Amino acid sequence: MAPLTQKTHDAYNVAILCALDLERNAVRYMLDEEHQRLPTQPGDSNSYTLGELHGHNVVLACLPSQQGKGAAATVATNMSRSFPSIKWRLFVGIGGGVPSDKHGIRLGDVVVSMPEGEHAGVVQYDLGRATNSGFELKGFLWPLPALLRNAAQDMRSDHLGRDNKIEEYMDTMFTKWPRMTSYKQPLEPDILFPANVPHPDGARACTSSCDPSQAVARPMRQFDGPEIHYGLIASGDAVIKNATARDEIAERLGDVLCFEMEAAGLMTEYPSIVIRGISDYADSHKNKNWQNYAAGTAAACAKELLSYIDPEVAATELAPEVVVPEPIPTPKKEGPSGNVFNGQGLQNVGSGTVSIGRDFRIGGGR
Repeated sequence: MAPLTQKTHDAYNVAILCALDLERNAVRYMLDEEHQRLPTQPGDSNSYTLGELHGHNVVLACLPSQQGKGAAATVATNMSRSFPSIKWRLFVGIGGGVPSDKHGIRLGDVVVSMPEGEHAGVVQYDLGRATNSGFELKGFLWPLPALLRNAAQDMRSDHLGRDNKIEEYMDTMFTKWPRMTSYKQPLEPDILFPANVPHPDGARACTSSCDPSQAVARPMRQFDGPEIHYGLIASGDAVIKNATARDEIAERLGDVLCFEMEAAGLMTEYPSIVIRGISDYADSHKNKNWQNYAAGTAAACAKELLSYIDPEVAATELAPEVVVPEPIPTPKKEGPSGNVFNGQGLQNVGSGTVSIGRDFRIGGGR
């Protein structure tokens, strides 16, 4: 076996973060080439896999065992310390799909975060407060970097006329790494039940516990293989596995395509794009049967997305400047001399500094 290529820390400008080992493994074995590992900075407890995807030098990291927004932010911050040239971040993994006639999302499909309405592609649905007029969101998540947004738009346009490359990339992975066959599409059928048909308490597989005659009748697709959807991803601290809660949150936010748990923590600190393979429908029928396959489709989508970005451009183009302001105390007088974000309704596509449910002064004055 030939020795692995070794590069310097500064050679890496693309980061891929995953929340679960099964997600990291999908990305790792999707690499065109794996590189020799490098030492990390003191205090950085992350474990990294280094490699190349379509000419991009990539750093791959997985969150520690505890999931959630705080873990994602910590991993990303430590990564930036050990690999200071990181500019572009992709958060790749699985999520729970939101069924709708409009999008027709199926298990194994992929959702790519893109701006939708007032939101920047990801919305933290559980940060806010209840008011007389409803639930008022608080906080700010960084908008999608132009380089990544443009690549996603180009890929989306191309797929109007031709197939995506998800199946091609996965077949290549299976040929190169035969032991990865657990990531093939499972034999279990893709069944969607109405929101008012919950999974029986204590029961295991839907195939033996649920009545297939109650399943939602969905039209056959014109083309085989996973599809890629673009739009809003809802992120929060809780695992959503209740169809009523799923639909209520999705209706409140607008055109939500899927749910996940970690992206908001990353995007309060760093502009990123989120890619989620659909492994369940965020309802009581949620199980692990489709997780590996969904992780594989998400990894393949991330690989195809990077093919739309010139490595030289990615290395030389300036990344969005991230400046986290210091929190300020609540003014005791009539008001501050500078502008203050009150942390309400800032989860949108506007530019500016970060507000995470607190007050920050962003204007002049003292």
